[in-house]
Amino acid sequence: MRSLVLLGALLASVQAGAQTTPLPSFEGQVIYQVMPDRFADGNPANNQGVNLDDPRAWHGGDLAGLTGKLEYIRALGATAVWLTPVYQQQPVNTSGTAPYHGYWPADFRSVDPHFGTLADFTAFVKAAHGGGMKVVLDQVINHYGYEAAAVKVRPQWFTTDAECQASAQKDIDCPLAGLPNLKQSNPEVTDVLLGADDFWRTQGVDAYRYDAIKHVEGPFLKTLFARDRAAGTWTLGEWYDADTGTVADWQKAGLDSLFLFSMQAAMKSSIMGGQGLDTVRAVLERQGELPRPGEVALFLDNHDVPRFAQGSLFEDVGRERTKYGLRALMTLRGVPVLWQGTEIAQRGGTDPDNRRQMRFENQWTPEERAVYDVARDAIAVRKASPALSRGTLALLNVPDAQAGNLLLFTRTVQGQRVLAAWHGGKARTTYSLKLAGLTLSAADVSGVKTLFAGQDAKVSVRSGYLHLSLPPQDAAAFVLP
Repeated sequence: MRSLVLLGALLASVQAGAQTTPLPSFEGQVIYQVMPDRFADGNPANNQGVNLDDPRAWHGGDLAGLTGKLEYIRALGATAVWLTPVYQQQPVNTSGTAPYHGYWPADFRSVDPHFGTLADFTAFVKAAHGGGMKVVLDQVINHYGYEAAAVKVRPQWFTTDAECQASAQKDIDCPLAGLPNLKQSNPEVTDVLLGADDFWRTQGVDAYRYDAIKHVEGPFLKTLFARDRAAGTWTLGEWYDADTGTVADWQKAGLDSLFLFSMQAAMKSSIMGGQGLDTVRAVLERQGELPRPGEVALFLDNHDVPRFAQGSLFEDVGRERTKYGLRALMTLRGVPVLWQGTEIAQRGGTDPDNRRQMRFENQWTPEERAVYDVARDAIAVRKASPALSRGTLALLNVPDAQAGNLLLFTRTVQGQRVLAAWHGGKARTTYSLKLAGLTLSAADVSGVKTLFAGQDAKVSVRSGYLHLSLPPQDAAAFVLP
């Protein structure tokens, strides 16, 4: 459900003004998401309260460790790194859980000692930029941590239970998961949050991922988005379970991007669950609603949902279908976001099981290495292809009899065209389809091989027919003349 009051106000304000400067863009980027505490430990001296056996405790990952692993991320092919929040957290646990994840802030302008120092953050940003990667920082703008000092020292900053009960906008005026709910309209709160935004920008941050925007006051968001755009800062919002309409509304309201949860759900059911590709097609059929389809964030899983590979009871099946999902993801229009460990089909259920410690090359099994190789190759194929990186997407009209197992679309830019073919069938299949029925025009070609390494897939065009030879449960891509 969308907050119509919030969005209506924002849309009216944006449409009243004219856009005179280029919009920030991440089209063509591939983002790698990291939760620093669960990634790499570079400085054991800051390991206060660490317990690797407790999934709700600190695990010791820090900025020094992340900086030391930037070459791993670069070698995978990612062009940007998204960090969950690294600023000062509440000093104690709540309900047996430490604030390792970064979403229980106490000071928005300081680095938590578990992660290191501001100098460590500066070193990380410098190293990332030196390696040609952008930095996306998670920003909390809805709340403080349960036990943050500000909750007691500045009670006027937070909504009360009475205000929550009386409000017609519960999502905005009531606590999210019981967290102290900020009044962004309070001038002091506005100054704190906008000041934090400016502060991290001066540290070299290129983009922000805004947490839980559904629960934040509209006028504040209007101001925030305008400042970010004026500064050239790309913005990515989180609205849990967002569909195409929600993403479209927020792009019109000033956000550059939102996570398309409906596509993630469709890929999980069709690719991992084997339930047919109709749900993916239904999402793609709505792409025309999006003002900026090339900016939409696409993902298989993240830190808030069960791991993609967890969708199968069998680890070998989970790995094979993750390979399928990774290749498919890299053929879509938008900005792919890869959560740490998905490149090896790491498993995990609901929070905190989906946040297991990251494992690197010397710890991988041969099967995990095989998934990584597919991930790395799929990213490389996307980056090498202007059409896959930035091209428009046009769905092809697959006959109803094949539509459950076959999804076809083209990606096109500047005269280059790539045909993407997702195949959900459980056996190798050859398809012969009339070009006219597909609404596809193509010159005759023979035996065009897939762009993906290690994959036996081919396409030919002859006498008005498209002939496809596809392996089971996989996605392929072909350059068409």
